[in-house]
Amino acid sequence: MSDDSPSETAVRRDRFSGGPAREFLSSLAADAAIFAADLDVDRAHVVMLAEQGIVDDDTAGEILAALDDVEAAGHDALPDGEDVHEAIETAVIDRVGADGGKMHTARSRNDEVATCIRYRVREDLLDVAEATVALREALVATASDHTETVMPGYTHLQPAQPTTLAHYLLSYEAAVARDTGRLLDAFERTNRSPLGGAAFAGTPFDVDRERTAELLGFDDTVRNSMDAASARDFLAEAAAAYAALSTTLSGLAEDLVIFANKGFLELDDDYASTSSIMPQKKNPDTLELTRGVAGDAVGELTSVLTALKGLPRAYNRDLQRVHPGVFDIAGVVADATDVAGGAVSTADWDEPALATAAGEGFSTATGVADLLAMAGLPFRTAHEIVAAGAENIEDGDDPDSAAAKLDEAAQDVLGESLFTHVSRADVEAALDPAASVASRDSAGGPAPEAVVAELADAETDVAADADTIEARRDALSEAFETLDEEVASYV
Repeated sequence: MSDDSPSETAVRRDRFSGGPAREFLSSLAADAAIFAADLDVDRAHVVMLAEQGIVDDDTAGEILAALDDVEAAGHDALPDGEDVHEAIETAVIDRVGADGGKMHTARSRNDEVATCIRYRVREDLLDVAEATVALREALVATASDHTETVMPGYTHLQPAQPTTLAHYLLSYEAAVARDTGRLLDAFERTNRSPLGGAAFAGTPFDVDRERTAELLGFDDTVRNSMDAASARDFLAEAAAAYAALSTTLSGLAEDLVIFANKGFLELDDDYASTSSIMPQKKNPDTLELTRGVAGDAVGELTSVLTALKGLPRAYNRDLQRVHPGVFDIAGVVADATDVAGGAVSTADWDEPALATAAGEGFSTATGVADLLAMAGLPFRTAHEIVAAGAENIEDGDDPDSAAAKLDEAAQDVLGESLFTHVSRADVEAALDPAASVASRDSAGGPAPEAVVAELADAETDVAADADTIEARRDALSEAFETLDEEVASYV
């Protein structure tokens, strides 16, 4: 005999009556992000059904007109449903009658939702890619103004070698260019249509998958119907591209925060704030938040991969929880990219402070060692001489004094004067940060002429990526125009 009273049993049974479970299953609120996508997917599918003779033209026209009404009413006017797809279908049936249900002929919610997600993600990828191009333009423009602005370069946060501000900024342009490439690569694999794969095993109806792909602006279809319904690796790829970009942004933001602390730059007021209690403060808050976005993006990538890990083929409801965060993080990363570009382009760089710091910590030591090696000494011997001299060289030493200390070190190491191998004038020149930078004219180096060549290449690459994004947007716009024209022919 059960220990439960009848009333307790009834209460527990009510747990499965559909209240909390119904709310837990529903994605209708979150699906606002793919409301527009679902309407276009529905339209393309109905047009194809009519063209294939699966649905008659009159019924297709009624359904397409009802979809226009649903769009005009908006997502908030949808009837209750498990998801946006079911709610839109219900709204169409409410307007058309039972024949409205023919809209769902020859498809499943599985291929429908997969198509809607790809539709949305490809737009996000282009938006973020466009933001990276704007950031690169800001980096290139600022770099072009500072090809001869000498600044300190660091390794391990210690003074290492002098470089130029242009060289430093172009290092980030190169990194962001790779981020642009990853986003555009992800677009290529995302822009494939799953529609027509049905639940996962295809359909007996004579559907034209290529036609719906064309009407929706997809480059091709996801060929295997099981893969079409279940694949979400494109979400992982998009999230990975966002995480990689946010990591690049975090490094840039960290550098700018440190440079602001050292007095190398002042952020524009639009990218800083003051303390609520300390009136003298100017805090790099926007850059700190940009730095923090990397944690959000990496977390989202981890979430996606963890959700997908070990899922069996084909469709599983776990997939419902994978995409909303990817939509959200795209907007956050795009905003952070815009902030980084604005901070760079409006910052006031203190060139005298940068020049002074460029020679601190005997940062030209490598240049002196290179000079000795070019004169014929083994590099390791040259390294030993300069390292010994560095122990006595202090910030503020003039070139003559520093050269004398290096000569003393050479006599200890070699037993002869340094100036039997190189001239004193050459050593003093090598000790000068600007001259040291000018000597480093290898491809991609910081010498002004090398940087000018790099600037030209960067400008070409930025323009090419901007053209690619524009071409992608134009192709989508043309597809939407074609879809609108086809819909108009039935309504």
